[in-house]
Amino acid sequence: MTRLRLTEFRNYQSLTLDVPVQSVVLTGPNGAGKTNVLEAISLLAPGRGLRRAKLADFARTESAGDASAKWAVAVELTRGADTTRIGTGVEASQPDEGGLEPSAGRPTERRVVRIDGQSARGPAALAEIVAVRWLTPQMDRLFVEGASHRRRFLDQITGGYDTNHAARISAYDRTLRQRSVLLREGRGDRVWLGALEETIAELGVAIGAARRDVVSRLSAAMADGGEVNPGAHLAVQGDVEVWLEGQPALAAESNFREALERGRDQDALTGGAATGPHRSDLAVWQTARDMPAYQCSTGEQKAILIAIVLADVRLLATTTGHAPVVLLDEVGAHLDEDRRDVLFDLVLGLGAQIWATGTDVKMFRGLEDRAQFLKVAAGKIT
Repeated sequence: MTRLRLTEFRNYQSLTLDVPVQSVVLTGPNGAGKTNVLEAISLLAPGRGLRRAKLADFARTESAGDASAKWAVAVELTRGADTTRIGTGVEASQPDEGGLEPSAGRPTERRVVRIDGQSARGPAALAEIVAVRWLTPQMDRLFVEGASHRRRFLDQITGGYDTNHAARISAYDRTLRQRSVLLREGRGDRVWLGALEETIAELGVAIGAARRDVVSRLSAAMADGGEVNPGAHLAVQGDVEVWLEGQPALAAESNFREALERGRDQDALTGGAATGPHRSDLAVWQTARDMPAYQCSTGEQKAILIAIVLADVRLLATTTGHAPVVLLDEVGAHLDEDRRDVLFDLVLGLGAQIWATGTDVKMFRGLEDRAQFLKVAAGKIT
């Protein structure tokens, strides 16, 4: 990434950064806007960014109420002699009059993406152009929080290898909501419900298969991690994954459809569906003691998390031929100097670009002569 532009984003009214080197270090006091820059870059990946924020939350506070002040993030990616320009932001969307969605009939904003000036089919198209990975303080609790956090983590990784993965999840969630509305209101006949359940089963099995494939490759990459290999093993746990382990995809789809049909009465009461990839979990073990990661010490959990991220970066670089942009938020506060230097060396050695933040410039001595150092204060960068 050689240029970043922000417009009406968080605490930045307007910002343009030219990046002449491989990496960038942003230092300054807490609340200055360092993480906001990383969050903007994280929107180059499908999804809601590293903070999981709503679209409205990205808008600059001072511009609230100004309908013409729309936030936007634009970057230039340079690979060899080729430059690709990417932009993402919001625009007003037409209300859904179909009546199946909770927001039906209400005007909303939707996120748009443009690549080299042309409208793309949505954020999912970004996965075909660039990969972005991040490590944040909030991720330190990945193994002790609920399964939904680990699913999102795994899906963000999976989207880097299967560019249709994010679109499948979006379609799966949308169809599952439609089925839930019909069951709750008793409006759907068996044929209509059957058609929705067939779509859910087809998408769900494809989602599960993609996750299983990526987890298998990540585990192999972690085994080759050398000095940063903490001895960990990954697996996806869920009904769909169990079906896929012992039978073809078509048989797994049939099992899923039958489970959905059997569960209609219960799902009408509880909402959603009792089974499916939306309930799967990423299971992580420390292999030396055969202990689940959530039972390991904080230091062991951190080592496992970093090993997964590094294995992903290595796998992306070798599989796609393009290393990702790696965002390291306040990484210096969570790793000692030796581990920070190893992390920097490994990521840069894979050809990835680092954007790192911290309060103390001394924490980034390992990046001297290899990064552009910028100071952040009250939404201003020098």
